[in-house]
Amino acid sequence: MDFDHITRPLTDAEAKAEAERIITQSFQTETPPVRQFPTSFRDNTKVPAYGDTPPVHQDDKRIVPAWAAGIAVASIGVGAGITGIGCGAWLVLQGLASVTLYGVLMVTLPFAGVAMVATAIGGAINRARSAVTNNVYEAPVVQNTQINNTSNQRGMFSRTRNDVR
Repeated sequence: MDFDHITRPLTDAEAKAEAERIITQSFQTETPPVRQFPTSFRDNTKVPAYGDTPPVHQDDKRIVPAWAAGIAVASIGVGAGITGIGCGAWLVLQGLASVTLYGVLMVTLPFAGVAMVATAIGGAINRARSAVTNNVYEAPVVQNTQINNTSNQRGMFSRTRNDVR
């Protein structure tokens, strides 16, 4: 191999000759031009009366079973539903990621709404259950109170029994 041109700079005549060689080489085509070939062919020869025959086109009349169509429709529905749930989760997590007043309100607002509805339902049930009673006594009222007091004391221990009737 000739490495002489690497160790020393080229002279002007050598540089000109090398440049002409590179330019001529880049514009030369090394492979002959490609001839165009036909992409289709029609055979017009007659089909033999007996023997091998060419294939005949047969219409595709397959019927999809009902269970397969049902599974396909169900899978599309499940996919769309999961996509909706994923979008909702993404929105909630976006709200959680931004810890601002609006982010906190976005997270707590549904819980506050549920608590408000539960309180309203509980209050309505409580009012419906509370009975309104007006007891009117027209007879004289007598109250008898009888107190029995028994006391036992022995030494350090004592015992007192009160019966109020």
